[in-house]
Amino acid sequence: MEAKIQFIKGLNEKVLPDVRLTRSRDGSTGTATFRFKNPNILDKKTTRQGKVTGMYLIDQEGTLETLDVNARFVNGKPQAVESIYIMKNSEEWDRFMRFMDRYGQINGLVFTKAT
Repeated sequence: MEAKIQFIKGLNEKVLPDVRLTRSRDGSTGTATFRFKNPNILDKKTTRQGKVTGMYLIDQEGTLETLDVNARFVNGKPQAVESIYIMKNSEEWDRFMRFMDRYGQINGLVFTKAT
C-alpha cells in the first residue's frame, strides 16, 4: 500500500505539505506541523465529496490520525490548511517517521535537519 494523506476518508490529498518537526530533548514526545498551500480539499468540487473530519496518514502499517485541522483564510477565502500531529512517546515518534519515510520516497520529499 502506498503512503498517503487524506482529510476526507477515501480522497487522497494531492498537494504536498511543508512539514515541521519538533522533539523534546529526551526524545519522549514530538510534534509534526503540516501546512498545505491551496490543498485540493478546499476546491468546490471536493467539498461535495464529504466533510473534513481529521487528517489521516495511511500506509501499510495502518492509519495515524489527528483531529487538529484548521483552515487559514486570506481576504475571506481559504488559502491553506494546517494540521498538527502529536507524538506522545518514542514508539509513536518512530511510527510517524516510518510513515514520513514512505511518504517522502513516493513524493520526492527530503528530510532536512535543523542546524
